[in-house]
Amino acid sequence: MPTLRESIETASLPTVKAISGLPRFVPFLVVLALMIGGIVIKDWGWILIGIVMVFLAWMLYLGWPRLTSSEKLMRSAILLLTAGVTLTRAFPQG
Repeated sequence: MPTLRESIETASLPTVKAISGLPRFVPFLVVLALMIGGIVIKDWGWILIGIVMVFLAWMLYLGWPRLTSSEKLMRSAILLLTAGVTLTRAFPQG
């Protein structure tokens, strides 16, 4: 019986292959567009940033075993920053 990690890696393989087949700038531009859209759109833009956060968390999970300690720390910091921006946009004060 495969572990949870193996199941997720197996299920993710077709999508990861499709993403890796794209030119390198395409995923970057998609993430950038979603982040900018999330910042510019007032009412529901946080959903776009949340999509980026879920994508980054998924990539971090898949790459975690192969990362060094400093790479894990940097990627976790970016994920936490994205989560903070999502929550700030979803629940504004004032």
